[in-house]
Amino acid sequence: MPTDTRGVHIWLVMMKAFHAVNGYAARSFQSHSLGDSDFRVLEALLHKGPLPVNTIGPKVFLTPGSISIAVDRLYERGLVTRMESGTDRRVRVVDLTPKGRHLIATIFSVHAEDMEKLAQILKPTERVQLVNALKNLGKQAAEFVAENSLNRLTETAKQEKSQTEQTLPRLRRSGTPRRKVRR
Repeated sequence: MPTDTRGVHIWLVMMKAFHAVNGYAARSFQSHSLGDSDFRVLEALLHKGPLPVNTIGPKVFLTPGSISIAVDRLYERGLVTRMESGTDRRVRVVDLTPKGRHLIATIFSVHAEDMEKLAQILKPTERVQLVNALKNLGKQAAEFVAENSLNRLTETAKQEKSQTEQTLPRLRRSGTPRRKVRR
């Protein structure tokens, strides 16, 4: 039987793989009482250095409200500092404390080993193909979103609403449906 290569099947396989890999990856930081968003924030700070709060959010896929809560949580645990920017007092810059740096460096090394162990199933050429294919798919999706190519979903919803409204019984002013008169 040939492999199903329809777009919807690619999406399904990708989602199943993502959830399986994400569950496997979470083991390396959950044992340290860190959630996924906390790990992503600490990891970004480890590799990018001090960052403004509003810059961290998009890098780790968190909304402005979620990133604020995550930073507050990490601050309360003594893992990050928050300072006013030297150039703009409205901006808060987040950085790792020595305790936070030690924790994320330790966790990240285990995480990197776990991900390497998982990826060993792929040959070097398959790794390159997978990375390139996922990048291409991600860029295409981002372009579609940016140019609103998905407007057809809105149009489809409008058409369905219109059809539904046409098939519903007309309501009297009192709001009750009219009864059919049998003759």
